[in-house]
Amino acid sequence: MNRILIIVIFIALYGCSSDKDGFNPDPDLEFIQENREEWSIPLAEVLDGGPGIDGIPALVNPELIEISKTPSNFLKDSDLVIGFKNGTNVVAYPHTILDWHEIINDNVGDVSVAITYCPLTGTGIGWSRIVNGVETTFGVSGLLYNSNLIPFDRATKSNWSQILNKSVNGSLIDQKADLIMLFETNWGTWKKLYPNSKVVTQNTGFSRSYGTSPYGDYSTNNDILLFPVSRNDNRLPSKERVHAIISDNGNAKSYRFISFESKNIIKDSFEGENYLVVGNSDFIVSFLLEGNSALLEFSYAHDGTEILLNDNEGNQWNIFGEAISGPRKGQFLKPSNSFMGYWFSIPAFYTTEIYQD
Repeated sequence: MNRILIIVIFIALYGCSSDKDGFNPDPDLEFIQENREEWSIPLAEVLDGGPGIDGIPALVNPELIEISKTPSNFLKDSDLVIGFKNGTNVVAYPHTILDWHEIINDNVGDVSVAITYCPLTGTGIGWSRIVNGVETTFGVSGLLYNSNLIPFDRATKSNWSQILNKSVNGSLIDQKADLIMLFETNWGTWKKLYPNSKVVTQNTGFSRSYGTSPYGDYSTNNDILLFPVSRNDNRLPSKERVHAIISDNGNAKSYRFISFESKNIIKDSFEGENYLVVGNSDFIVSFLLEGNSALLEFSYAHDGTEILLNDNEGNQWNIFGEAISGPRKGQFLKPSNSFMGYWFSIPAFYTTEIYQD
C-alpha cells in the first residue's frame, strides 16, 4: 500500500514539474546530492525523496492579498495556516500552498524570513534568511532525514535539517538557524485574530492543484509513513499534532491539545527552564519565562481577537507574545524554541517527554 502511494505522489509531483510555469532547477546545484563526504547526521539515513533538487519549487516573495479580498472558496475554515507578524505587517501562509512548495522565502517589513514546512512531518518552522550577514533564500534539496525536509541555502549550497534547525552538510555544517516565531492555527480562527492581515494567494506562477493534498489522506492516516524514521514511538497516534518545545540540551517536551480542554494556561519547567504554554482547541503557543517576565501572573484572556493574556501589571499580550497595551507595551515575551508537528517526528529526532496533567 505504501509503495503504491509513493508512486501516486511521484506522479502528482512530477506530472506537473514540467508544466507551463517554465520552472527549471538550478543546474549548479547537482553537487548537493553528490557532496556526501561530511555530514553531521548518519549518511545512510539521508534518503532521496524523489523530486530531486528544486523538484519541489520554493517560492520567493509570493503574491499577497488582503483577507477581505479573498474568494469565498479560497480556503475552508478548517484549513491550517502559518502566521507571522512583524509590527503592522501580518501574513498568513496556508498549508494548501506549502504542501506543494514546502518553503516560502519572504520579506515581511524589515524581516527576511523563510517559512519552512514539511508535509511529511507536519512541521512549520521559521528561519531568518540572513546567514552570516548575507541574505539568502532556501530551496528544497529533495533529500530527507527521518522523513523530514532537508532545505539548502543558495548562498553556500549547504544542506540543513529542518527539525534539527541546523546545517548538516556543507561549509556551514553544525551552524544553527536563527529561529523566527511562527503561529499555526486554522483559517477560521486566523481571520478573527487578524482580519486585516494578508495571505499568500494561489497565483504563485506555478500550476498546482492547490486545495488538494499531493499526499492524499497521509495527514490523518496513522498507519502510513512514506519513509522510515530512526526511532518509532507509539505512545501517541503518529499523526497527532503536538506542540514541541526543544531544549538547548537536545531534548523535547510535547504538549497535546487535550491538555487544554480544562485549562488554558500551563506553567511548566523543562530542562531547567520555566515556560508558559497557552492553548485551546485551535492553537498552542509557548514562551520562555525569564527575568522580569518570570514574576508576572498571567490570566487567559482570549476572546477571538489577537489578545491572549492579561497580567497583574495591567498588560495585555497577543498570541505572538507582544504587549499591545499596558506599561510594558511594545515589549515581547521570549518565544520558546518550539513548533507544531506530527507526534512521530519529535521522538525521531529528540528524546521526548510528554506533558502529563
